[in-house]
Amino acid sequence: MNQPPTTGRRRRLKVRRVAIDTYRENVAYLHRDCAVYRAEEFRALSKIEIRNGRHRILAVLNVVDDDAIVARDELGLSDPTFAHLGAAPGAPVDVGHPVRPVSMDAVRRKIAGERLDQHAFDQIVADIAANRYSKPEIAAFIVATVQNELDRDEILYLTRAMVGSGERLDWQEPLVADKHCIGGIPGNRTSLLVVPIVAAHGLLIPKTSSRAITSPAGTADTMEVLADVELKIADLRRIVRRHRGCIAWGGTARLSPADDVMISVERPLGIDSQGQLVASILSKKVAAGSTHLLIDIPVGPTAKVRHMRDAQRLRKLFEYVGDQLGIHLEVIITDGRQPIGNGIGPVLEARDAMRVLQGDPAAPADLRQKALRLAGRIIEFDPDVRGGQGFTIARDILDSGRALAKMHAIMAAQGAPRHAYAPARRTFDMTSPRAGTVTGIDNLQLARIARYAGAPAAKGAGVDLHRKLGDRVRRGEPLYRVYAEFAADFRFARELCLQDSGYTIGNEADVPAGFA
Repeated sequence: MNQPPTTGRRRRLKVRRVAIDTYRENVAYLHRDCAVYRAEEFRALSKIEIRNGRHRILAVLNVVDDDAIVARDELGLSDPTFAHLGAAPGAPVDVGHPVRPVSMDAVRRKIAGERLDQHAFDQIVADIAANRYSKPEIAAFIVATVQNELDRDEILYLTRAMVGSGERLDWQEPLVADKHCIGGIPGNRTSLLVVPIVAAHGLLIPKTSSRAITSPAGTADTMEVLADVELKIADLRRIVRRHRGCIAWGGTARLSPADDVMISVERPLGIDSQGQLVASILSKKVAAGSTHLLIDIPVGPTAKVRHMRDAQRLRKLFEYVGDQLGIHLEVIITDGRQPIGNGIGPVLEARDAMRVLQGDPAAPADLRQKALRLAGRIIEFDPDVRGGQGFTIARDILDSGRALAKMHAIMAAQGAPRHAYAPARRTFDMTSPRAGTVTGIDNLQLARIARYAGAPAAKGAGVDLHRKLGDRVRRGEPLYRVYAEFAADFRFARELCLQDSGYTIGNEADVPAGFA
């Protein structure tokens, strides 16, 4: 390894924070005419090692020509890189060529079609979590695991390695419940109902959720409309101990951090293999301390899983890996033909959930019914509850107002939201081009429209559905309303809707049958 001298002022640069969000990737900026390191022949987009005393990090190098961005005696760091290094502005740092990760040999073996063992996955995941891989190198690993499909034991090895890459929570209780939907269905904000119902029953259900990456809203994005979700671990523990549940962002807990890095590369590539999916979900749940887990697999023509045979195969993978990890795991296959609830986007989804909790006549019936089904199955994890009783118990908790009271208690404990949110101010309606029956709703297109409208960054943006499968419509009647906060987002969403509304209008006989 080419290590710069640690003494003398000639070969040291001053750290400068460059206000650029490079999202989970360490990026450094070096002036093209930097006199200190010009002779080292650092190349743009190569990796460098940055050393501040004993603290070392790796970063991808970008070369700049503007003194206003980085001076000739400075090393610029993007926002996440600056935070990762932990140095004060102006602190002296050394720069050197990094040691090539040994685990890249295992990646090349996987590319060649070899089967990897636990040790190989441990090395790869540890290097990814430590930011020793560039995004192209991570992409090479991900593509290799798709091209040369992971067998069920390799999925287990990957899951264990991802759990070991971060922190693990231990709630010191024999039954810690959780649920997870594999995604792909807009709306579907059942966690905001399941958590207060299950917690009101008395089971521990600490829900740590992610933010959206390519969807219009994640559970954390939606809960953030109602309460603070960025909780310190000590606060999260205190809230869960007192109220038996929470709905918080999992980023502060460093649970399976390698998974977050890999997801940031997978999603733009449009890669979502079953092996990676199982490892991603279960590594997070094991790290979060879950002992009993319910997995929701929606199946439908535009869902993430489109055929029942694929759902059954995925169920078996979840059950095998979960059993090997010592988790009591159950899988439920649900109807994924269309969005769940009416709203798509954080504010609209939060509104739907609160309407169900409040018993509002305008509450979406499908969201209520699915949440009760899921909550009932989780309540049946309780050894004192007989099989088949869970749904009735969940319904009684919801109808009695106990779930609403529990939700208010959790919201108060987590703290008020950092901003007041409301539906976005710019709107337009997408109307039916002809009379008939709604025979198809494209989940992917509706999610894309909500994203173009600005969700989840603009929390009030999104889509509010007025018609669902099987509903009769007249020509010119609104199918849904689009909300956008900014003029450009409004225009983008409108243009996309005109290209493809996401709705199919036909004859009643053409409505597809449910998958579950």
